[in-house]
Amino acid sequence: MTTKERLLELLTARTGEFISGQDVATALGISRAAVWKAIRSLEQDGCQINAVTGKGYCLVDCNDRVYAAGIRKFLRCGSNFYYPQVFPVLPSTNDTVKALAAEGAPEGVVVLAEAQTAGKGRMRRQFFSPDGTGIYMSILLRPKLAAEDALFITTAAAAAVADAIEAATGENAGIKWVNDVYLRGLKVCGILTEGALGLEEGNLEYAVLGIGINAIAPQNGFPEEIQGIAGAVFPQDARCADLRNRQIADVLDRFYLYYMRVSEKTFLPSYRSRSILRDKAVNVIRGGTVRPAVAREIDEECRLRVDYIDGALEWISSGEVSVRSAEGYQ
Repeated sequence: MTTKERLLELLTARTGEFISGQDVATALGISRAAVWKAIRSLEQDGCQINAVTGKGYCLVDCNDRVYAAGIRKFLRCGSNFYYPQVFPVLPSTNDTVKALAAEGAPEGVVVLAEAQTAGKGRMRRQFFSPDGTGIYMSILLRPKLAAEDALFITTAAAAAVADAIEAATGENAGIKWVNDVYLRGLKVCGILTEGALGLEEGNLEYAVLGIGINAIAPQNGFPEEIQGIAGAVFPQDARCADLRNRQIADVLDRFYLYYMRVSEKTFLPSYRSRSILRDKAVNVIRGGTVRPAVAREIDEECRLRVDYIDGALEWISSGEVSVRSAEGYQ
C-alpha cells in the first residue's frame, strides 16, 4: 500500500475529524513534509480535504468525487489487476485508453473522467457525460480471444453492471440486447467495446471496454432529446461520501470475476435472465432497411434470435444490426 493510500485509509477511518500533521506522520512513520506531499496528491485525485493551521487535516464527509485511491480502497478481487487513473475531464475515455494501448500499456489500466466532452456510444452516438454525476470509465484488456468472440466482453460487462446496480439499489435491472442496462424502465448505462486485431492470428491484440453509467441524476435533468429515455441509478439526494467510488469498484470486481472465466461464459445466466426484449416487437435496422420482427431468446454465442413477420428466422450479432424496440426502447 502506498503512502497516499495509507493516508486515505487513516483519514477515512476518522472522517469529519481533524488529525494533526504530527499525529499523521507518527501513525504512518513518515516526515511532515511527506504528509503534506501525500495530502496534495490526494487533493489532485479529487479528494476534498480541509487543512486548518493548528488543527490538522480532515476528510470532508460529503466528498463524492471520483479519485483513484478512493476506488482502490473498495476494490477486492480485482485489486491486483486494475490500475485506475482519474482525470477531471477528457474528450473520451475510450480514445485515451486506445492511445495508451498503442504505447504498450498493460492490461488492467482503467481511465476515468469526471466529465467527457465527446463521450462515445454505439452507432456513432454521443454519450451524455455531465460533470460530477456519472461514471465514465474505459478498461484496457488484452484477452486471448478471437475477434468474433469480442461480444462476450460487452455482454459480461453488462451483466456485471446489472449485478452491481441491483446490489446497490435492491431493484431489478434489465439488459437491452446487446449493451444497455435499464432500471425503472429507463436506460442508466451504455457499453462500448472497441478493439484492435493482431495481424498474424486474427485474435484481439487488445480491447477497450467503455462503460458509461448515469450514477446520480444530473441537477438540471437530461437533455430534451433523451428525456423519457435516460434515467439515473440514484437520485440527487442520495449523494454521499464515496458513493461513486464504491459503485465503480463493485462493477470492476464483478467484471473481473466474469472476465477471468470469459471463455466459460459464467456471465451468461445473469445476462439472459435480464433480457427486456424477449417476446417484444422490435425493428431490425440494417443500413437503410427496417424489418419488423419479434425478439426471442439469446443463444450461447450471445446472438439474439428474431422472428420476422414474413415467417423468416434469424440469429443476429451486435456487429450486424441495430435493434430498436417497437415499444419505445432506444
